[in-house]
Amino acid sequence: MNATTRGSLLAALACVLVGGSFTANSLLGDYPYAGGQFLRYALACLLLVPLAGPGAAARLRALTPRQWARLALLAAVGMVGFNLAILAAERTAEPAVPGVFVGCAPVVVAVLVPLLDGRRPRRAVLYGASLVAVGAFTVQGWGRTDGAGLGWSVCALAGEVGFAVLAVPVLRPLGPRLLSATVCGVAALESAAAALLLDGTGWLRRPDATEAAALLWQAAIVTVIGFVCWYMGMQRIGAERATLFSGLIPVAAACTAPLVGTGSYGLAQAVGSALVGAGVALGSGALKRASRQRPLPVHEGARPLARERE
Repeated sequence: MNATTRGSLLAALACVLVGGSFTANSLLGDYPYAGGQFLRYALACLLLVPLAGPGAAARLRALTPRQWARLALLAAVGMVGFNLAILAAERTAEPAVPGVFVGCAPVVVAVLVPLLDGRRPRRAVLYGASLVAVGAFTVQGWGRTDGAGLGWSVCALAGEVGFAVLAVPVLRPLGPRLLSATVCGVAALESAAAALLLDGTGWLRRPDATEAAALLWQAAIVTVIGFVCWYMGMQRIGAERATLFSGLIPVAAACTAPLVGTGSYGLAQAVGSALVGAGVALGSGALKRASRQRPLPVHEGARPLARERE
């Protein structure tokens, strides 16, 4: 298995896990949201620290103030801000609305990352990203909203884009595991600060059995495994192609929602899933590689070229 295939599988797994977390969110409706994010990221940080590898402390000390500021912005925009924007959008908009905007993230990243690198966007990646966005829209549909719902949905899109783009310069010096542990620690502190502002002294309480299971799933599976797989995948195939797989997030959410009775999977979801798969295959170059590796057909009655020359 080459690095591209391995990176694609890692990015796909990460996005499937994140899609499943949307279903877990539906079980936390009565829990203080920012306080829940604090528990999620704090526990994930504790689980990730032993996995950070040798020399982790030295690599953190070597970071510049500008890199630390980028990490703080990554946690604030791509993690805490993204989650709070989704919550705020769903107060006046149906969940499909922010979901559709987040589904446009591959298109934005396909344009933004090359421009920041001083190069032109790759045409295949851009076409694939557009197909992924259409597929995500088909899976989720559109719902009722107002101006505030649209505004917060745009903020959620910015958070999803920031989660990929802001990580690019700090992924190389830290590596996927230490980067995941560091941003989770920073996000836990930022979530606690946001919780105190939003919920006051009631920002944290003991979760019941269902809430505890959902928070544990988000921390141990979605965050620890999902974040590490995401950044390992991005390290191998780049932010542009890795973000294509974010189209799998609404697909995974649509597939898992029926398990807890919060949604259904029908024809529209099946068609949208197929469009997402086609967009990922086109943008990642899988279709081109497959056509190159396919052997040429040998027609009946045709003789090998070597024999014709004999």
